[in-house]
Amino acid sequence: MDVAVSNRRALGRRRPPRPRVAFGRWVAFGRWVAATVAIVSLGCGRGNANASVDSTANASASASASASPNASASASAGSTGVQAPSGDGAGAGTAIDDESTRKRILFVGTSLTAGYGLRPEAAYPALIQAKIDSAGLPYEVVNAGVSGETTAGLLARLDGLLREDFSILVLESGANDGLRGVPVETVKHDLQMAIDRVRSARPDARIMLVQMEALPNYGPQYTRAFHDIYPELGREDHVRVLPFLLDGVAGHPSLNQDDGVHPNTAGERIVAENVWKGLRPMLTRGG
Repeated sequence: MDVAVSNRRALGRRRPPRPRVAFGRWVAFGRWVAATVAIVSLGCGRGNANASVDSTANASASASASASPNASASASAGSTGVQAPSGDGAGAGTAIDDESTRKRILFVGTSLTAGYGLRPEAAYPALIQAKIDSAGLPYEVVNAGVSGETTAGLLARLDGLLREDFSILVLESGANDGLRGVPVETVKHDLQMAIDRVRSARPDARIMLVQMEALPNYGPQYTRAFHDIYPELGREDHVRVLPFLLDGVAGHPSLNQDDGVHPNTAGERIVAENVWKGLRPMLTRGG
């Protein structure tokens, strides 16, 4: 057979070439997927992939409970009392009132509040306690964060939390719903129910709602609608909305743990500052 004819037949059997994609785009996409998988498997999912997260959270709770004089009261609500770390000026400023007269700030949230992967004293609620003590304010912090919790999970344990005596509730919830693509209407309904139940049981308590965001994997419409949940609830229910909890931390490798999702000790200090900016004015006005 003529060589030229043979080559033409071989070429005719070849598949058309695939479009070329810039290597950098694949790298960026791979990093985004890796971060998304890390969030789901390290503190936001259920099942075997989440077992280590739950055990870490329980270990942190046990360690904090043994360190806190108020842990026995906190345990009844599934929460963990925390003490301020010895550094960061704890104990400075004017003398604080006796513990029996201290008002309580209840931090309710996910692994981001529980302090996944950190020592209990490095989680941002404990850092807030250090700032409170340094300012000489008569408040104590209770960390009731639970890894992997959704807004539905929050409602399921809310009765226990409401048995706690608290003056201020800082609510960080919804991030895990966003990861799972829970309908925006459902997330907003659950948060609204939580706010209503808190106000019914603790009419004098003040509520702070922490802004959370959804990843873009469900499309821009879902991401925008999810973002809008929080300012809408703030306007409709007259609750203060804090900026995004991970503002200045998310997306910065040097401020996050190896999973790229949960803040490290340096990132947690920034998270504490984010919360403190909104919380301190409330405390200085008497809660």
